[in-house]
Amino acid sequence: MMSTCRVLPVDKERILSKLAELDGYLHELEEISPKSYKAYKTSIEKKRACERILHISIECVIDICNMLASELKLGLPSTQEDLFQKLESSHIISNQIVGNLKKMKSFRNIIVHRYGIVDDELVYGILKNNLGDFLDFKKEILEFLKKED
Repeated sequence: MMSTCRVLPVDKERILSKLAELDGYLHELEEISPKSYKAYKTSIEKKRACERILHISIECVIDICNMLASELKLGLPSTQEDLFQKLESSHIISNQIVGNLKKMKSFRNIIVHRYGIVDDELVYGILKNNLGDFLDFKKEILEFLKKED
């Protein structure tokens, strides 16, 4: 008798691998983030390391979004904001996560393109107050993947 195993529309292992990569970056940030703003501001090495790890963490999140949109054939997004909207429309992520992703993308652009001087207070504030946004994203992606089982 032939099994009727459902083929998943997404490469779950690839996405889980990317989520594990994201976990690694967040752990690194926890390890190297200075305890005070003064310690952050006075260490060029800490500042650049934190900026870079935040950057690649955001890239990892965007990669996951692109993988999902591609594998689920949601259509080519015209912008990253459009990508996030497609995932929300498909009930993969919530409106709150879309808002967080838009902020992440804007911050990423500041770091990558160095629009003006990167605001140390902004970066330190993200390190202390917004790393949970990555965990919220991960939670919603894992919930989606569970529904696909």
